[in-house]
Amino acid sequence: MSGDDTIFVRETLAPARKAPVVTTGIIGFLRTRLFNSPLNIVLTFASAALLWIVLEPTIRFLFVDAVWKGADRTACLADQAGHPVGACWPFIQAKFTQLTYGFYPEDQRWRANLTFALAALLLAPLLVPKIPGKTLNAGLFFIAFPFLAFFLLRGGGLDGFAFYWLAELFGVAWTPSLTRFWLDFSLTTTVVTAAAVWLWGGWLNGRRAGIVTALTFAGIALVIEALQLDRGGLPVVDTRQWGGLLVTLVVSITGIVASMPVGIALALGRTSRIPLLRIFSIAFIEFWRGVPLITVLFFATYMLPLFLPGDFTIDALVRVLVGIALFAGAYNAEVIRGGLLAIPRGQREAANALGLSYWKTTGLIVLPQALRHVIPALVNSFIALFKDTTLVLIVAIFDLLGQLRAAFADPTWATPTTLFTGFAFTGIIYWVGCFAMSRYSLFVERRLNAHRNT
Repeated sequence: MSGDDTIFVRETLAPARKAPVVTTGIIGFLRTRLFNSPLNIVLTFASAALLWIVLEPTIRFLFVDAVWKGADRTACLADQAGHPVGACWPFIQAKFTQLTYGFYPEDQRWRANLTFALAALLLAPLLVPKIPGKTLNAGLFFIAFPFLAFFLLRGGGLDGFAFYWLAELFGVAWTPSLTRFWLDFSLTTTVVTAAAVWLWGGWLNGRRAGIVTALTFAGIALVIEALQLDRGGLPVVDTRQWGGLLVTLVVSITGIVASMPVGIALALGRTSRIPLLRIFSIAFIEFWRGVPLITVLFFATYMLPLFLPGDFTIDALVRVLVGIALFAGAYNAEVIRGGLLAIPRGQREAANALGLSYWKTTGLIVLPQALRHVIPALVNSFIALFKDTTLVLIVAIFDLLGQLRAAFADPTWATPTTLFTGFAFTGIIYWVGCFAMSRYSLFVERRLNAHRNT
């Protein structure tokens, strides 16, 4: 260093700085979200007071003052308990099987339990990302499982398969036999597998779809053999004996699953350049959206049998399921159409430039992007449909809420709090179902849009 350079050495300590403001954790959340301004402070305390007013009596009713054990109504009376009585949970315990199965025969309830277990077993891998074999899993869940669930819950057997049903439709004489049944099944498997390969672009591109289709029918064959459907099957349980949570899940899940392909087909039809197809789709959508669901249920239950041939009948629950699927499909069609219109036209033009067909462009490029955009709206429709299943009570099908109302008629449990306990229990079940769908939709949204957040 030169002689002109000076070296500065501090002789006193620098003054201490203020501690940095905490912006993370609970303290940071309170400081930045709840108490960051005078208005937010007032709103925070007002909201806390409102929550206390609502939650305190609710918690007291459901847990603090609740009765948990008892054999009849006397356990839930204030003069017997010696304190103000809240929820009468022994009533729910006594009526739990009725609320779950309705009037399903007790010795056959293992069939409903097995259906629930298989549904959970097949559905779980579809909800978890990065699990191999999803295509086969989807085929088993959406094709084989409904077939299995129907015959597990209802019972009975099969006289034939697709060709037998066609013969019945056109009035062709068909004498059922074991040999003809399996011949019919083999021909149906061959035709459907060949159709799947053809739709997916021939053997080179569609052999995977063909293999999955063949394996799915192999699963159906195992079900037929296990339940002996070709030899009469299980004892028949009429759908009028079904009820409770069983009917709620059957109606809601069937409506949600069946309404999606209906909605996709109608949305594609309404955006099609073919005039006849577009007009039909518009008319179908506007008709079903313009009719209340109650009217649809009444028509399916009481009016539709009048238009059927005298010797041809359709189960009442099946008619309701078809009506709900078409009704929900019309609403889903407009939601999906909004997603289709949100895709830039250049996506289709680029696909056409690459030589992709309409079906490949739609299935591989346009439709996946469209469904990604409308996940919140679709889940909103699913939640609404899950709650609207209670309307089947109007047509004498006793779902969870219907069985609850039937349970209220039992004088053994007639107490001032029984009514509120029952509705609180069903409300919790519906809330859990709706909340689960909502949270899973948020998970799917974050996963599909992860590239936008980076």
